[in-house]
Amino acid sequence: MKSNKVRNVNRELLSNNWYKLEKITFDYLKADGNWESQSREAYDRGNGAAILLYNKKKGSVILTRQFRMPTYINGNESGMMIEVCAGLLDGDHPEDCIKKETEEETGYKLDHVEKVFESYMSPGSVTEVLYFFIGSYEEKMKVSDGGGAESETENIEVLELPFDRALAMIASGEIKDAKTIMLLQYAKINGLFSN
Repeated sequence: MKSNKVRNVNRELLSNNWYKLEKITFDYLKADGNWESQSREAYDRGNGAAILLYNKKKGSVILTRQFRMPTYINGNESGMMIEVCAGLLDGDHPEDCIKKETEEETGYKLDHVEKVFESYMSPGSVTEVLYFFIGSYEEKMKVSDGGGAESETENIEVLELPFDRALAMIASGEIKDAKTIMLLQYAKINGLFSN
């Protein structure tokens, strides 16, 4: 983490209740050659992984629906969000993490997943890098009802939707989750359901 445009970095812990919130002050070298003191807050909750489960033969995808408090307090009247399966790495390798999350949340046990890209999801305030995967599923891979880990109080509903319906749900506003939109658009752009 070295840049010749940043110096005198100072971190102040503001909260470590759930994850870590820090106030970071630093000097930044502007394009005109002058140094400017700046201050930012950064929320560090670790990195995560997300996956689009797809069945080419059926033309379907597996998504989840669950309550998300931050959306509820910011205008989402029900607080419910339709999303791809995802979770924090918690020290795991991204591929191992997403296989575990897939089984916990959706009930499908995957042997193979494919990483397609990675992204900073909210780089102005959150440190998280999200690793994006796709994975093909079949009925014979279903080992449980899913629903999430009981210890994590997730209460996840598993949805199997036609791919075209899921895409239409972006335009209708039924799907507003960025990682889900990105993976559905990835599938469309890359012809995941084309013959």
